[in-house]
Amino acid sequence: MTTPAQGLHTHVLDALGLEIAAGQHPPGQVLRTDELAQRFDVSRTVVREVVRVLESMHLVESRRRVGVTVRPAEAWNVYDPQVIRWRLAGADRPRQLRSLTVLRSAIEPVAASLAARHATPEQCAELTERALGMVATSRGQQLEGYLAHDIAFHRIVLNASGNEMFARLGDVVAEVLAGRTHHQVMFEDPDPAAVTLHVRLAEAVRAGDAAEAERLTKEIAVGALHELDVLAP
Repeated sequence: MTTPAQGLHTHVLDALGLEIAAGQHPPGQVLRTDELAQRFDVSRTVVREVVRVLESMHLVESRRRVGVTVRPAEAWNVYDPQVIRWRLAGADRPRQLRSLTVLRSAIEPVAASLAARHATPEQCAELTERALGMVATSRGQQLEGYLAHDIAFHRIVLNASGNEMFARLGDVVAEVLAGRTHHQVMFEDPDPAAVTLHVRLAEAVRAGDAAEAERLTKEIAVGALHELDVLAP
């Protein structure tokens, strides 16, 4: 259960994070703790806690007798799921989506190839279940249901790779998929060809066919980039 203090913290964090990600506070701008407390009508303690979180993401740095300084985008932890969410909420969404989708296209085919070699029977069964869930929710504008299965599917592939670095990208991929849905960078119903590719990928992983798993995942990535060309040029 969220306490009032936690609610205030989340509200201020989201507001400042969104503003910084959108460029409303340019690099080098100094944010004063007292002014932030007054603006959001919160205690300085809440502001300091928010600043600590933003510092952990490298969005700001805090120095004595200077204040809280906004850092340039090159310094940000661009793999932080919350930073991704904030960037996707702003005007830079098309570029951010493209950058993340290109990252996926580089990582996921290799992860799928490894998953075909290392996935457990339980992971194969869950992958098939999620692929069938995608089929079941791919019509009738059930995008939220489809999204849940899609995110779970890709997490399983990354986890089944057996590579802990790939597995840690599960949250990044989840934010990309959620951002496409929540910001209407998706067709009203998913592309049937993409849904079929996920089913075939689950079959390839279960069959231990590493080359086919990699090829199918590359095809999924190409389709995702094509969607961006159409919906977020």
